Amino acid sequence: MNRLANQSSPYLRQHATNPVDWYPWGQEALERARAEDKPILLSIGYAACHWCHVMAHESFEDEKTAARMNELYICIKVDREERPDLDGIYMQAVQAMTGHGGWPMTVFLTPNGEPFYGGTYYPPEDRPGMPSFSRILTGVHEAYRGKRDAVDNTAAKLKEIYSAAMRPAVMSGEPDTHTLERAYESLAQGYDSEHGGFGGAPKFPPSMSLDFLWRYWARTDTEFARDMVLNSFRAMARGGIYDQVGGGLHRYSVDERWLVPHFEKMLYDNALFARLGVHVWQDSGDPEVRRATEATLEWVAREMTSPLGGFYSSLDADSEGLEGKFYVWEAAELGLLLGGDAPLLERFWGVTGGGNFEGRNILHVPSEPTVVARQHGLGLDTLQQAVDRARTVLYAERAQRVWPALDDKIIASWNGLMLRAVAEGARVFSDKALRDLAIGNGEFLRQHMVRDGRVLRSFTHRAAVRGASATGQATDFGFLEDHAAVALGFLDLYALTFDASWLGAAMTIADSMIERFHDPATGLFFDTPTEHEVLITRPRDITDNAMPSGTSLAADLLMRLAVITGNERSLQLAKGIVRAVAEPMGRYPSGFGHLLGVADMTISGAVEVTIVGDPTSAGFGALTATLGATYLPSLVVAGGIPTPDSLLALMRGRSAPSGGAVAYLCRNHACEAPTSDTREFGRQLSGALRTPGR
Repeated sequence: MNRLANQSSPYLRQHATNPVDWYPWGQEALERARAEDKPILLSIGYAACHWCHVMAHESFEDEKTAARMNELYICIKVDREERPDLDGIYMQAVQAMTGHGGWPMTVFLTPNGEPFYGGTYYPPEDRPGMPSFSRILTGVHEAYRGKRDAVDNTAAKLKEIYSAAMRPAVMSGEPDTHTLERAYESLAQGYDSEHGGFGGAPKFPPSMSLDFLWRYWARTDTEFARDMVLNSFRAMARGGIYDQVGGGLHRYSVDERWLVPHFEKMLYDNALFARLGVHVWQDSGDPEVRRATEATLEWVAREMTSPLGGFYSSLDADSEGLEGKFYVWEAAELGLLLGGDAPLLERFWGVTGGGNFEGRNILHVPSEPTVVARQHGLGLDTLQQAVDRARTVLYAERAQRVWPALDDKIIASWNGLMLRAVAEGARVFSDKALRDLAIGNGEFLRQHMVRDGRVLRSFTHRAAVRGASATGQATDFGFLEDHAAVALGFLDLYALTFDASWLGAAMTIADSMIERFHDPATGLFFDTPTEHEVLITRPRDITDNAMPSGTSLAADLLMRLAVITGNERSLQLAKGIVRAVAEPMGRYPSGFGHLLGVADMTISGAVEVTIVGDPTSAGFGALTATLGATYLPSLVVAGGIPTPDSLLALMRGRSAPSGGAVAYLCRNHACEAPTSDTREFGRQLSGALRTPGR
């Protein structure tokens, strides 16, 4: 066992038996590097990363390679999910050096932590265009010993890429409807009209961009925006990237057709996908969208929820040493399991004797379900019943296989994102099981991962086994994304339950976030708090990548709280973020998918809905059900029984008759007449969709 054996991260513990003399990131490793004047070999990955496992098996488990690493370098292993700050800093350097990034990430640093060489995966032997890892180890060592001036010069130049984050923000303009139009047009140009999504292979789920396009459709009636979203969502839900048996998305598709995925399942991908699905179903009523959304949330409840209520991070791509083995099927195997339904379901799921993945079948839906039903002389409902029966049988059979490894680390920001999806699903679908799941997760976060308004980064269960005892430990205080995402989750819990304690918790976290992350010199937010360890730079990433940036989440939180509370400072902080990137947001929308939603709210104004009355009353329930059935971009909700001293702007002066409930709908300082009639309330909501002046 090396130094990683007692680390909280399951990923680091995976490397505890490597012959590499690994250190976790910390002063001990850095001080030894300085004392011995050795360069640092920094390896960053995560538990569900397939190529991380490959490189570990090929190189880190190899005695000869490990001996060479130990001789020439101080070796540090980092879990990017626990330390997104380090991952972000050094990913910038790798991208600057190579033009691309990814994991595993391999970076060589000076003893002061300055990067001077790096890349991603390196094979054990030379390959065309890819030098072997052993060649890299030798070459970098020789450069460090024999060409120190060149190494120091490279390190100094790379440090310059971080200087932009420290400059005051330059306002790029006031966002307006033209900003959103440019973003729509840019996304439309990159749309894959044949397969859905954007660009070619590999394809990642573009949930944030699609959510913006759904907003744009709702505001403008632009039919092509609607088509892009529906076609892309269905393509993913029908593809091999979607687990047709157990629900939930895999990480990405290696092809342009969404057929062959990288099989890991990440919590954040599914949080964004499910929340998008809730929004799309509200306005489309498409049963296929609802089934995929609900199955994703059921997967979270069934496989990704800890006994304490937290949501786990990921499922590995591999099992028994093979990628995807858990998820694929032989045609003969399916024939035996599905009996008389087999011919129908083999047609539905595109099953062939030769398979579509290394001789086996990734289940997908290659044809329109209506076409398959018609070919077999069935109604669509009858086909769906057969599919549902088959899923039950196949899931039970698959559960007997060796499961992919579970990363039971509970990450605050990822939980906040999934909490939003579950809470919105519970509200929109009127689903008690989802309501209980959301409340359970919120209680876990509030009890175990929030201390005095500060959010902790992660919580780890010591025994990563299904059904393990409900014990664990929390790690260090979290990053900007953790504070903002958890507070947003609490806001959605408030909108679901109208329990004011969730709103109070969100407000407390927001105050702490401003105190510790806001940078008065630039008007923006850092990703790390003021008391965080000193690194070669204090990171600030404003772009949305695989998940929303901490900056865009913070803007979303502050904008929503400003509407609910009337706090002018929150409003100006949120608007300042949007103004700083208004111009690039319109030109490069795929990098600002979540922030475009905040921009939409600043441009069009929030739809403010207050439902006053006893939340347990029938009238209150009827009004909230009406609200849940309508898709409203930039919806902000308050409600419950008002108090004379309420500090909430949306609750002031609002009242309801004893035992009854009244809904108030306002936009841009203009309000509809208060109503207790659900039909009238529905009419008001429908009229609140469009952008004023369109």
